[in-house]
Amino acid sequence: MNYTVVLDACVLVPMPLCDTLLRFAEEPASYRPLWSEQILFEVGDALEKKLKRTPFQRQRRLHSMRSAFPDAEINVPIDLAEAITCIPDPNDRHVVAAAISGSADAIVAFNMRHFPLECVRHYGLSCQTPDQFLVRQFHLALESALEKLDSQAAALGKERSFITQRLQKMVPSFVSLVDLGISAADDRW
Repeated sequence: MNYTVVLDACVLVPMPLCDTLLRFAEEPASYRPLWSEQILFEVGDALEKKLKRTPFQRQRRLHSMRSAFPDAEINVPIDLAEAITCIPDPNDRHVVAAAISGSADAIVAFNMRHFPLECVRHYGLSCQTPDQFLVRQFHLALESALEKLDSQAAALGKERSFITQRLQKMVPSFVSLVDLGISAADDRW
């Protein structure tokens, strides 16, 4: 897969969104995910401190991600992150450094203001919200997107609507497209 994105910690913490994003990276993949050790550390911290998950749950989630995508984790030289001074929050510089180190095309994050357009463009990157990213993925392969959502729901013993309800607040445009995609698919029959 040629299109490569760094998934920021904020999009990997909410399980429904993380699961959806990573399913889109499974074969047939629509993109290649990347993250750094620091991004996964932030995910783990948020799971424990904000979502009150146990250390075991933290380790299980991170182990599952690493096992499913063994090539996703990249090394980021510390001096590279320190050199990226156009990012307003020094704590977010490592995300851009990960994107540069991994030759990524984009960063997927909720906090767009943390990644000013003029800065990320300087490094040949774009930054997208998870909603923008999933909308793009949906337009690239509608049938595959719907199949991946169905698979996600089936893994929980649920219907697709259960997944879209859980994603509604985080990726509302994507969910609207999924609902329209269902209608369009129904109209073909």
